[in-house]
Parts: sequence; C-alpha cells; structure tokens
Amino acid sequence: MKLFNLILVVSMITVSNHLFSQESSQIKAHDIIEKAIQATGGKKLLNSIKTLYSKSETVMDGRNVNWITKEMAPNKGSFEIEYQGRIVYKSWFDGKTGYELVNGERKLADQAEFKDKVNRKYIINELAYIDPALYTIELVETNTEKAYYKIKATYVAGKVTYLYYDLKTYLLNKEETVENSNKSAFSTILMSDYKKFGDLLYATKSTFVSEDGDQIATLVDLYYNKEIKDKDFK
Repeated sequence: MKLFNLILVVSMITVSNHLFSQESSQIKAHDIIEKAIQATGGKKLLNSIKTLYSKSETVMDGRNVNWITKEMAPNKGSFEIEYQGRIVYKSWFDGKTGYELVNGERKLADQAEFKDKVNRKYIINELAYIDPALYTIELVETNTEKAYYKIKATYVAGKVTYLYYDLKTYLLNKEETVENSNKSAFSTILMSDYKKFGDLLYATKSTFVSEDGDQIATLVDLYYNKEIKDKDFK
C-alpha cells in the first residue's frame, strides 16, 4: 500500500511539473510575440490595419514578374502575378470561397488551398498567434549561439509552424511549416531587410526555400488602410 501511494505521489509530481513547464513555455512564447508586435509598430497600430497591399519583384521561369497581394480583415485575400503590366494569374478568397483566374477565365479553385483563411481574423499574423481561439503557442528553444527564439505555433485548422524570432530585435527571421493541409504553401520562408512603411516595420526580402531552388522576392511597395475595396475580392 505504501509503495502504491509512493508511485501515485511521484506520478502526480511528474504530471504537475510537466503541466507547469508547458504553461511556462506558453507564457514565454506569448511574451516574445508581444515584444515582436511592439518592435514592428505596436499593438494599437497592428490592430488598426484592416487592409494591406504589397507588391514584390521576383523571377519565375526566367521572367521578371511582380507578386501582388491584397488583404482585407477579417479573412479576404488575393494573390496576383503581374508580367509586363498584365495580370497573368490571380487567386482570391472572398471570405467564404476561393477562386482563381486563368487565361481570363474565373474558376472555382481547390478549396483545400484556402482552408487556413476560413478562421482568419487579423491582417498581421502576430496578432493571430497570441489569440488562443486561433493558435496554441509554446517556446521550444532559446538558441544563444545563433541568437533566436524558436516558437511552435499550432493553428486550429491543423497547421503547425515553427517561428524563429531574433534574440535581440524580436523580429521574425524564419517560418518553417512542418504540417499543413494547404498543399500550395512553401515549407520554409526566410525574412530579412526590415524597413519602415509609415509606422509599420516590415521585411522587404523573403526567401522561399524549396528543393528546386530558393526563390527571392523583394518588396517594392506596401501600404495599409487605403485603396483596397470589397470589389477586389469579387
């Protein structure tokens, strides 16, 4: 009987320590992302962003093209490929359904590619990460040699992403998606060269890592809370 009681006590202590450690890592992760929010403009600014436009230059199949993204809170978004001033491809989500435009024809898209957008509530991802209704986050590593915090972010739709924040600046340097139902998503993205756009600090260089070779997109224009309308997602 004494042995049973001892085993029971040890088991309870082990479970208690595990829960405490897990809760502690969640609190630390939340604190790091709060500091990342502060570093990029502050919670008040980020919450005020209801639309966001970005235009990046990249190379696809040997051709210089532009990637154009438009977003509207809570969950509308579009992606366009522009070549020589003409939109050659577009996909968009109107808040409920995803579509794509190919050769000038509007088609219903593969809805699995838009699964992550259904529950989206914010334009800026860091606001979503600290919303417990959307994400569970935990600090899994502090690497002083390479100067990063590694946070595991698990989305309600099932996506699991590792976020790497700089140890000093708290800016996001890398996203590594390890589980994702969105089959078109890149698995690893490196972010660098942060610059100010108004009061918002944003990465201007994104490197999309893949087995076929890295693709670099350079941000050339970004603005928020102007010009984007509902009709952009019709």
